[in-house]
Amino acid sequence: MFYWVCVKLVQFAMLFCFRVKRIGKENIPKKGGAILAINHKSFFDPVMVGITSPRRLNFMAKAELFKNKLFGGLIKKLGAFPVHRGSGDVAALKTAFKILDADGTMLIFPEGGRVKNGERRKAKTGVAMIAQKKCVPVIPVYIDGNYRWMSKMTVTYGEAISFEEYKDKKLSGDEVQALADNVLDKIYSLAQGV
Repeated sequence: MFYWVCVKLVQFAMLFCFRVKRIGKENIPKKGGAILAINHKSFFDPVMVGITSPRRLNFMAKAELFKNKLFGGLIKKLGAFPVHRGSGDVAALKTAFKILDADGTMLIFPEGGRVKNGERRKAKTGVAMIAQKKCVPVIPVYIDGNYRWMSKMTVTYGEAISFEEYKDKKLSGDEVQALADNVLDKIYSLAQGV
């Protein structure tokens, strides 16, 4: 309940500040575990996806954000859980698996952090590894806009990427990297349709 009240309040505020357009909402599965994989250029990105997604989102957030107990408690109620970046955080992976096993929706940034306009990083393998292990679809999401007062913000949800054919297969590191790269390519391909 707290989550949806916050979504409605922030939705009102964001819609007052920006001209928000959502494309492809029908590509988000209505039920079952799923991953929304998005480009990431601003702290506002999780908020923008949160107010345009019909499903409750859960997401990994860098552990440093939880050091402030008040802020950490707030984002935890809003679906965040800590990840210690660069350390292969097993606890964070287990939390992600539990969420997907319970038919939840995960928000993942395949590039691992914020990327400036015009840049592009290599995809981290986490998105593909989690999707393959739990055999859930990945929905590529592209956010276009500048987060400036009354600027147009477009959130485009692409067609789901299925990981069914990789279920229970032992994949090499190169194969997992290729799957992660494919997810990132699909995200950026949505920019052309905006």
